[in-house]
Amino acid sequence: MSHNFPYDRLPEFDNHELVSFFSEKKSGLRGFIAIHNTNLGPAVGGTRYRQYASDIEALRDALNLSKAMTYKCALADVPYGGGKGVIIAHSRRAKTENLLYAYAQKINLLNGSLHTGEDVGIDEMDMRILLKKSPFIIGKPNIAGDPSPWAAKGVFYAIKAALKLALGNSEIAGRVFAIKGLGKVGGELCHLLYENGAIIIAADVDKTKTQSMQKKFPKVKIVRPSEIHKEKVDVYSPCALGNEFTQTTVKELRCKIICGGANNQLANGKVGMLLHRKGILYVPDYLANAGGLINVVAELNPKGYNKARVEECVENISNTTEKILNLSQKEKQPTNYIADMLAEQIFLRTTKRQTHESNA
Repeated sequence: MSHNFPYDRLPEFDNHELVSFFSEKKSGLRGFIAIHNTNLGPAVGGTRYRQYASDIEALRDALNLSKAMTYKCALADVPYGGGKGVIIAHSRRAKTENLLYAYAQKINLLNGSLHTGEDVGIDEMDMRILLKKSPFIIGKPNIAGDPSPWAAKGVFYAIKAALKLALGNSEIAGRVFAIKGLGKVGGELCHLLYENGAIIIAADVDKTKTQSMQKKFPKVKIVRPSEIHKEKVDVYSPCALGNEFTQTTVKELRCKIICGGANNQLANGKVGMLLHRKGILYVPDYLANAGGLINVVAELNPKGYNKARVEECVENISNTTEKILNLSQKEKQPTNYIADMLAEQIFLRTTKRQTHESNA
């Protein structure tokens, strides 16, 4: 795929400020960097390393995820914009140190326009390698660390706010939860809910994760990933990859609330209206899972990383959730529409952006 691909023709393109295709033959590095909006400040967003069916699919992921980060930053009240790095993995090519070094150099070429860190496929060991070559890596192992536990905490607080509105109180004990995806965020959320007395149904494509979870929490019921959304539960919590909800899957849902850690859960904005009409309370993904973002950007604070302040800001996700859900009821509009509107009022209030393409 050529770097001059007309990305602006894709439906995922939303006047992104920068779209950069990169490749490095020696290491096999190939992928995209997208920066959506920097009105509030420099872009932040994790780097994803995974296999894609095509270059276009990878580009679409970068465009979608970077846009979501802009909205996430706005509602989380942090002075940053949205960006994303996507490295295309290959089944016959290992994720080597040289590949990560080459990627760090691509980040450095942006000279601070993007700070990046952990996401799907990038772990603590990879972070240590990237940190050797770039000063623009956040979520440092010895400071903020892995954002996942904080993302799970944010989802937990958002769930409590949604329970209060939909079911009359924020009690976790005795409520039935379905968690799809038992990775770093889903696994931690399962732990938080379980220790608060929740009844949990879980699923993951990786059987080692479900077996490990059952060993830790014997009362967790395991079902197939393709069927978990059909379970009759109080809260369905998607914590795997995106595009979980489509016109088809919405018809099959039997939950009262949707609140999870996955990004880009709705296949499109119209699905939010379908959930609204069905009476399912949907907590917008970029609102619920903002805890990880809040934690890692705290490293960029000139006064230094403050864990107590991070905890306070993550807990505040509950208040923001309550505000958006109440406004949704008052205006009789889907929650995703209300969240988007509020976020746009924040990040579009400044000067107009310029769009350009780069080939790092």
